[in-house]
Amino acid sequence: MTSSLEDIWVYLSATPLLGLTLTLLAYQFAYWLYRRGGMNPLLNPVLVAVAMLVTGLTLTGTRYQTYFDGAQFVHFLLGPATVALAVPLYAQLGKLRRLLLPLLAGLLAGATTAVGSALAIGWLLGASRQTLLSLAPKSITTPVAMGIAEKLGGLPSLTAVLVVSTGVLGAVLGKSILDVIRVSDDSVRGFAIGVAAHGIGTARAFQMSEEAGAFSGLAMGLNALATALLFPLAYHALGYGG
Repeated sequence: MTSSLEDIWVYLSATPLLGLTLTLLAYQFAYWLYRRGGMNPLLNPVLVAVAMLVTGLTLTGTRYQTYFDGAQFVHFLLGPATVALAVPLYAQLGKLRRLLLPLLAGLLAGATTAVGSALAIGWLLGASRQTLLSLAPKSITTPVAMGIAEKLGGLPSLTAVLVVSTGVLGAVLGKSILDVIRVSDDSVRGFAIGVAAHGIGTARAFQMSEEAGAFSGLAMGLNALATALLFPLAYHALGYGG
C-alpha cells in the first residue's frame, strides 16, 4: 500500500498542475479554517496556506521550482487582480478627490517610516549592508521589492521572505492596532494597511469593507511607485551607490 502511494506521488509530482491544485486546496482549507475560527487574525488564510505548502514540500522533498511550474498560473493572475483593484476605487472617486492631499502626506510619511524604521532596526542589530538593502523595501509588493533589492545589491530571495512576512504581520495585527488607536474611517484604515502591508494587507482590508479595500489597493500601488523612485535616488544621493 505504501509503495503504491509513493508511486502515485512520484507520478503526480511530475505533473505541472500539481502545484496549482495544492495551492488552491491549501487556500480553500485555510479560508475554511479562518471562517470556522471566527476570522481570528492569527488564522490568516495566507499564513496558514503558506505554512501548509512549505511543510508539504519539505516532507515530500519536492523542489520549489517543480511546485512553481504548476503554481505559476496563480502568480500570473496577480497582475490582473491588481489592475482590478481600480474598480472599487472608482466608486470612491469623490472621496478620493477630497482626501487627495492628506493621503499623499500619509503616503510620504508611511513610505519614509517603513524604509527608515527597517534600516534603523537592522543597523542597530548589526545587519550587514546587503541585509539592510534586502530589508528596506519590505513594505511594498514583492516583484517591485525584489527588483529594488537586486539593483542596489541586496538579496532578492531574502527580500521576498521579508515582504511576505511583513504582509502577513500587517494583515494579522493591522486592524487591531487601528482599533486601539481609535482610527474609525474606513478610507484611512485601508490606506494605512495598504502602505504598511501591500497586497496581503489589502486582502484583509477588503474583509473589513469595500471602501477600506479600495483605499488599501491605492496605497499599495502608490507606495510601490514612491519607494521604487525615491529609495534608489536617496541611496545614490547619500553616496552609497559608488
